[in-house]
Amino acid sequence: MARVVRFHQHGGPEVLRIETVDVPPPASGEVQIGVRALGLNRAEALLRKGTFIETATFPSGLGLEAAGVVGAVGDDVTSFVPGDAVSIVPPLSMVRWPAYAELATFPAELVVKHPPELGFEAAAAMWMQYLTAYGALVDIAGLMRGDVVAITAASSSVGLAAIQIANRIGAVPVALTRTSIKRRPLLDAGAAHVVVSDEEPIGAQLLEIAGSKGVRVIFDAVGGPAFEPLTAAMSPGGILIEYGGLSSEPTPFPLFNVLGKSLTLRGYLVHEIIRDPARLAKAKAFILDGLSDRTLTPIIARTFRFEEIVEAHRFLESNTQFGKIVVTI
Repeated sequence: MARVVRFHQHGGPEVLRIETVDVPPPASGEVQIGVRALGLNRAEALLRKGTFIETATFPSGLGLEAAGVVGAVGDDVTSFVPGDAVSIVPPLSMVRWPAYAELATFPAELVVKHPPELGFEAAAAMWMQYLTAYGALVDIAGLMRGDVVAITAASSSVGLAAIQIANRIGAVPVALTRTSIKRRPLLDAGAAHVVVSDEEPIGAQLLEIAGSKGVRVIFDAVGGPAFEPLTAAMSPGGILIEYGGLSSEPTPFPLFNVLGKSLTLRGYLVHEIIRDPARLAKAKAFILDGLSDRTLTPIIARTFRFEEIVEAHRFLESNTQFGKIVVTI
């Protein structure tokens, strides 16, 4: 028996319940983990509300990131033994492989022995953010030293991961945030420049920073009307990678900017990295190397106890956090 978080209907954070259920042993190819910490992601709030790309089956579990200690392994699993400290690469389905639980089971290929100097909270806060940012900036955009990269929603965990990855490569990360309250924290987190979108003209500020060559890479989680000024500031042949849709306003297609500059506008899900073993292996090596040399360091906004999962989700949806939200067990 173990405690798990489930919900029986779509709704706000209050639909989340902690329930005690039977947890079967791991099947062949699976690893069962005694969870010590969870990393929260916006996707989990979307699943809870019924607006995610995956459909919940009630009663539904949820959760994409966990770190803990291996408790048992299934047949044919030889790379892990009970007692190993591990973290989880986000599964393709959180309904099939939910992480919000005292005991959670995952495919062995998604389990990673994390560096011993990395605590459980940091380990639970790393894979989604760094895989998402790496896949967009390195794997797809081919970010290079000296490139100017504009990062929207920069104070999110993925935005902060993108800043760190850009700095590790030697690119120039420009953080976009809505209010000036986060300007100093973003600079302290490694942003070379900060543009406050509610107070400054985005396009003009980006062109002033990037100069005549413009911004080659834009990593956007927002969409909406900002597409026009963002693409106006891009360099010829530049690429805008869209991985979210936080804006509630329509997103215009910037036809003349795209045509005039031969721009690429590309949708992106981290799943395309996770489901490709070769690309995932390269991403994991880059991230683990960065964690080891401390060029990549997860920033945790706030930590909650497992019993505070409803409050944790309320904080997740407040949009006031700076970095990752972690829940400990």
